[in-house]
Amino acid sequence: MPKNGSTFIATLTTTGRTSGRKHSKPLKAVMYNNKIYFSRHRPDSDWFKNTMANPEVIVHIQNQKQSGIAIAVIHDTNLLQKISDLKYPNQKKAQEKRVAVEVTLCGSG
Repeated sequence: MPKNGSTFIATLTTTGRTSGRKHSKPLKAVMYNNKIYFSRHRPDSDWFKNTMANPEVIVHIQNQKQSGIAIAVIHDTNLLQKISDLKYPNQKKAQEKRVAVEVTLCGSG
């Protein structure tokens, strides 16, 4: 499992909000306070919309697959800034307004 404050690539598997089919997307993630965060500039991606419609997700990290529950953390600006700073250290991109999904892992998926 990644260390607190680290960034890594994880594959997020969501359930399609209209199709009901599984969709997987490799994304840059942040581990912070025992949660995994996926963020982006705008909330218009399918993976983001899918997590809002169905919060049950699967996260693949290296050779491990775990189920999880996703929640949006759109309103916590301090947390969003911390996630951006960790994801984009010393980069101008860290100052962009972002939305994020917080995933609490539940166990083997």
